[in-house]
Amino acid sequence: MTAIDTELAAGAPGSTAPAVLTPRLRLILVLLLATQFTLAVDFAILNVALPVIGQSLGFSLAHLQWIGTSFALCAAGFTLFFGRVADLFGRRRLFLGGLAVLGAASVVGGLAQNPEMLITARVFQGLATAAVTPAGLSLLTTSFPEGPLREKALGLNGALMSTGFTTGAILGGVLTDLLSWRWAFFINVPVALAVLFIAPTVIKESRPVERPKLDLPGAVTVTLGLLAIVLGLAQAGEQGWGSAGALLPIAVGLALLLVFYAVERKVPSPLVPLSVLGKRSVAWGNVAGLIAFLTETSLVFPLTLYLQRVLGFSPLAAGLSFGVLGTGTVLGGTMAPKAIGRLGSKRTLIIGGVLQAVFTAALLGLGADRTWLWLMLVASFLGGIGNMLAIVGFMVTATSGLADHEQGLATGLATMTQQVGITMGTPIMSAIVTATMAGTGATAILGGLRVAIGVNAGIVLLGVLTTAVFVRDGRARS
Repeated sequence: MTAIDTELAAGAPGSTAPAVLTPRLRLILVLLLATQFTLAVDFAILNVALPVIGQSLGFSLAHLQWIGTSFALCAAGFTLFFGRVADLFGRRRLFLGGLAVLGAASVVGGLAQNPEMLITARVFQGLATAAVTPAGLSLLTTSFPEGPLREKALGLNGALMSTGFTTGAILGGVLTDLLSWRWAFFINVPVALAVLFIAPTVIKESRPVERPKLDLPGAVTVTLGLLAIVLGLAQAGEQGWGSAGALLPIAVGLALLLVFYAVERKVPSPLVPLSVLGKRSVAWGNVAGLIAFLTETSLVFPLTLYLQRVLGFSPLAAGLSFGVLGTGTVLGGTMAPKAIGRLGSKRTLIIGGVLQAVFTAALLGLGADRTWLWLMLVASFLGGIGNMLAIVGFMVTATSGLADHEQGLATGLATMTQQVGITMGTPIMSAIVTATMAGTGATAILGGLRVAIGVNAGIVLLGVLTTAVFVRDGRARS
């Protein structure tokens, strides 16, 4: 078990964890949520600025995607590894170390004078995200006892993370238009410095009493496997799903994950104990989470095309339109803990998924003129509420019923699920739109978008069915 002081005990047997938020816990919550929000913003903040960055630093059009891909590769590929490292060597230590790297990499990125310098900064930002996100999430789950307090904390965390993706798109456009794309990097620095200054005084270190050996073969195979799969997915969005550049890395990645599974069955101290992965709440909770993150974040792609290529809005106006989706996710995040408390996490997952599927399907009614904007705004707002109910339900399900020393692993898995889902979604939607468009005009683009939206809604329904069949029903609390 970990050595955490009494106030930060996470509902472990015999602990005296508080039933209400103390001033210290409030400060911990603010610090951790601010960090997670900043990391979420980083995923999307450069998307609007990519053409400007390309012109400024001399990126070729073919290489422009690597500004995002280099970040996503590291953020997704190393998350599980760093989640376990946090369990073994100290969550606070990894959290603060990752924040220091994030701040330094952001300074380098903001000062970049050539493509190589910028890509290097993005790689280290991705590695920092892979370290800070699971460490921060495990600090969150171990700082709050399992039950209403943890559900409230996870609800706020999920809402702010989802809002961060939307805020990133808006903020990237505003900063690029009013100041410079370089401020998309510099904005991370004051947040990192503030958390680094305050966090050591309020967050206690969390580390195991006995430190097992790190499962190096498992760490290498799972990290390389995830890197290969994410690379293949990124290539699929550029080259098509039938290309060798997409299929070969995905095949190699799947083979490496099979090797990883075989390694985990034999080593004495596995990176991912199969007893944990075999828990239905962990395994199927993460399936539900993968679908929730894959679908809603990827829906931004066809809706961006709809706003700009069909309705003719500017990039900044299109980005601002997603503020409605962000508002829905915030509302869903605040509603989720109450829903889980009354209905249980499984029912909340199902209700959220159904709500998201219904209002995603409603987008099939979008037309080719601006009078249909109201439908997009209403459907994205209500779908955002449903998606956040599902995300918080997933976080609670996938991190419940585990010992405190396994929380880093559980949150590492949950974070990996989040990162891979976000990375997978847009290439899938992009490939569907490209393959089903019957031309380049607004009507042809709208036809491809409708197919992608229909597939998106179908994937959400698949997630609802798997949750209904395989996830155990969490006991509702009155």
